[in-house]
Amino acid sequence: MKLFDVYPLYDVTPVKAKGIEVWDDKGQKYLDFYGGHAVISIGHTHPHYVKRIKEQLDEMAFYSNSVQNPLQQQLAQKLGELSGCEDYDLFMCNSGAEANENALKMASFHTGKSKVIAFTNSFHGRTSAAVAATDNPSINAPINKQQEVTFLPLNDFDAFEKAIESDAHCAVIIEAIQGVGGLDEPTTEFFQFIANKCKEHHVVLIADEVQSGYGRSGKFFAFQHHGIEPDIISIAKGMGNGFPVGGILIHEKFKPSYGLLGTTFGGNHLACAASLAVLEVLESENLIENASELGAYFREKAAEIPEIKKVKGRGLMIGLELDFEVAALRKKMIVEQHMFTGSAKNKKLLRFLPALNITKEHIDLFFEALKKALQ
Repeated sequence: MKLFDVYPLYDVTPVKAKGIEVWDDKGQKYLDFYGGHAVISIGHTHPHYVKRIKEQLDEMAFYSNSVQNPLQQQLAQKLGELSGCEDYDLFMCNSGAEANENALKMASFHTGKSKVIAFTNSFHGRTSAAVAATDNPSINAPINKQQEVTFLPLNDFDAFEKAIESDAHCAVIIEAIQGVGGLDEPTTEFFQFIANKCKEHHVVLIADEVQSGYGRSGKFFAFQHHGIEPDIISIAKGMGNGFPVGGILIHEKFKPSYGLLGTTFGGNHLACAASLAVLEVLESENLIENASELGAYFREKAAEIPEIKKVKGRGLMIGLELDFEVAALRKKMIVEQHMFTGSAKNKKLLRFLPALNITKEHIDLFFEALKKALQ
């Protein structure tokens, strides 16, 4: 048997990692400024994270959601405290796509409607409703296209008001900072307009924080830069620092019932141990503040390079827009400078999504390498 060939791969085979350092099978060291799509939030093999998982593995790795699991309650308590979202309930699953799928399902249950409003260049996952709400026709199969989704431009007040007044939609799903789409953001005025219109028309507002959450933007959630309160918040990526875990925070005004949502693996013991470790490190090492401070420092350094036309994003969810397509530059950064960076739907954007415990020295190394690669 061979692998189903759906990923274009760089010729790098990582075998060991610590912090933001990654070593391949030839002993070459790389600096990881991409974190596997923003997943590595507290650094590779963080000692507290490793200890937490090992200790849990010695006790129990898994049982289903048919029994008590106090770790889930501990996680919900800690997450509510650190995020400031104590008026929400936690439902755990396994990935960002599954989180958004459950969020959209909840919205449809709650309203009795099925249409969704999403935005140009959005990315919400690859499962049924989540991929239908993703603005990429090439990954939408005919079975996904049965979902009814209205795509609107970001920050277009008139288009949004006209769409939501049809009273046909169950949900609006929006990324506070678009990830794959290229780090575009709604303005605060637009976000607040959306929130108010959703309340007025009894439409569920879903904040997709799969990539932008867990401190990456310099606040726990990126929507918190805009002073709004979503109905449902989807989370994943940085939540487990590499352990597959996701979830949704559901505002307490939604009432649960047995069987409404369900999962076999979601919220298992190892997933909870990994997620608790991430929250504990975020808190003890002040990593959200670090993301904010280093995001500002990154912008200062970027201003020194004339080839950079624009800096997009917030905190350590940030990108450099150049006046040329960056695929060849990314390859040079890996092959010659031994640094991982990311791409986006915007082919001129170089994405920077490191662990939140990087230092100014790491950023200095990145820009020194970037200058060499641009020569």
